[in-house]
Amino acid sequence: MTSRRPVIGVTVSRRSGWRIFPLIALNVWLAGGRALRWQAGRVADITTVDGLIIGGGDDISPDLYGGRLVKSARLDPDRDALGRKLVLAAFEHFKPVLGICRGSQMLNIALGGTLHQDAYATYQASDHIRTVLPRKTVQIVRGTRLAKLAGARPMKVNALHTQAVDRLGDGLRIAARDSGGMIQAIERMTEPFALGVQWHPEHLFYAHRQMGIFRALMAAASARRDDAAQLPGVDAAAR
Repeated sequence: MTSRRPVIGVTVSRRSGWRIFPLIALNVWLAGGRALRWQAGRVADITTVDGLIIGGGDDISPDLYGGRLVKSARLDPDRDALGRKLVLAAFEHFKPVLGICRGSQMLNIALGGTLHQDAYATYQASDHIRTVLPRKTVQIVRGTRLAKLAGARPMKVNALHTQAVDRLGDGLRIAARDSGGMIQAIERMTEPFALGVQWHPEHLFYAHRQMGIFRALMAAASARRDDAAQLPGVDAAAR
């Protein structure tokens, strides 16, 4: 077994990646890994990394899941194509995936799921909070891997999204909801490890429970690098 840091490909937008990538890279480093920046227009080869993070950004086009645009939104079709391609490639090569906000939604879409384009119109009882500060409460579903990683008690998170997961993609289950019932986290039930969170844990690196999410990805990526099962390593990292 090698001790080198696992390498994690991180997708960011061309518009805001300059400020988002360093923050995600810091979290990856603190969790024991090394981040590689990917964006549309650059070469992104899943075989060169041990794991994948699909970062946040603009809304995802409904064209990807057979929907229609119901509200004005800033879209990024080039990044949509890159994100979907990389998620599918990651699963083909058995690489672990962490989806953050937009990335959680892309994880769901790549596996055949759909989105609520205007999530707060659908979930009117959900607190419409938009801040990087941890002012929103989510309920972790007991018995999920997220509950093992972060504990099952309610968690304070941030929120910057307008879309949310609707119909689940194949092999996924709900790992957290907010007080209004909106899905806030999803996870893959079998190998390879995959977790999507609707909030931005990279802004909350000072919180032990949030860093547990990044440590889980590093554990899975290290296991994949060593051709070992990922989920036992993730569970061990949660202890």
